[in-house]
Amino acid sequence: MNKKYLALLFFIAFLTMLGFGIIIPILPFFAEKLGASSFQIGVLFASYNIMQLLFAPVWGSLSDRIGRKPLVSFGLLGFAVTFILFGMADSYAEMLMYRILGGIVSAAALPTVTAMVADLFPSEERAKGMGVVGAGIGLSFVFGPVIGGLLSGYGFAIPFYASGIVAFVTFLFILVALPESLPKEKRTSLQKEARENPFTSLFGSLSLLYAILFVVSFAFSGLETTFALFISDLYGFTSKDLGYMFLVMGIIAALVQGGLIGRLVKQFGEASVLALGMIFYGIGFFAIPLSGNFWALALILSLFGAGQGMIRATATAMITQRTTQGQGVTSGAISSMDSLGRILGPLAGGAVYQFSHSGPFFLGGVLMVLILLWFFGSYRRLPDPEPTMQTSN
Repeated sequence: MNKKYLALLFFIAFLTMLGFGIIIPILPFFAEKLGASSFQIGVLFASYNIMQLLFAPVWGSLSDRIGRKPLVSFGLLGFAVTFILFGMADSYAEMLMYRILGGIVSAAALPTVTAMVADLFPSEERAKGMGVVGAGIGLSFVFGPVIGGLLSGYGFAIPFYASGIVAFVTFLFILVALPESLPKEKRTSLQKEARENPFTSLFGSLSLLYAILFVVSFAFSGLETTFALFISDLYGFTSKDLGYMFLVMGIIAALVQGGLIGRLVKQFGEASVLALGMIFYGIGFFAIPLSGNFWALALILSLFGAGQGMIRATATAMITQRTTQGQGVTSGAISSMDSLGRILGPLAGGAVYQFSHSGPFFLGGVLMVLILLWFFGSYRRLPDPEPTMQTSN
């Protein structure tokens, strides 16, 4: 039954983030068409992530009380409505309002999918489950921007309508095909934990693992913000070249997460795979300023693709194995760390780039070295995994 669940969760994650990926390359141009400044476009992106940061733990806590399926369904329906409304917007104020609402409601979807993996898979298989879901997300960011770029030829609003339709179809698919992963008796036992402060474990025994997720998100979002400028300013590469580079990275990330994580964890253990992923990230950051060749840069981005798969799947699995709170609360806190990194990372990367084109990448590399040193010095003091709780399927 778990294999059937995992296939469903893979497709749900893929379809959910496909809609998000479709609009990524279009949103700035659509907003600019309505008169938005570059700062206002930045606010559109930041507002969505801020809402995710604030509301993911809230929805996660609610999913521990009423079950996962209602929250995933609600998130997808809200995603569909707000993206269609965004496509209909004819002013920046409307765009901002729909973007804020979209961040609030969609925060219920993907973190809850992560919680379902934690519900269904025992500790020793959880990293594999997280990896497969991560592969679905990775593939959505491979195909989504391509689809969005093609659809934008018919008008900037069309990709948003397409994203809304994809989300609504996914919502209907969930209603029909996705079983509930959290039995009612388990929800009762989680009532106390669901009332706890969702950020408690961020500053407790699991702070190291949450810090890793934050630093990785912070550093990589800074790279995403400045890499296109870097390769254009220094080497004259175009957005098309960038697209091919990120295509290679996305495919490798999906392959690692979907096909290799389970085997690597089984052979070497989660801590070793997590450390290897961070090492790949560190090498990648320091290597970017040293190469201006297209294939060398594509290979360097591939290190990030492989490292991303290793880090996210294993760190998430390790947190869910050790949490003393409900899996919904925990998945919400994980999502919040990712959102916080995506809020602060672009600001830091953009600021540093003004002083040094290589600065954001050296900053990322230094942060990876520091978090690696903390990890090597402290990971043995992490609490032992909680005993596996079997759910009835």
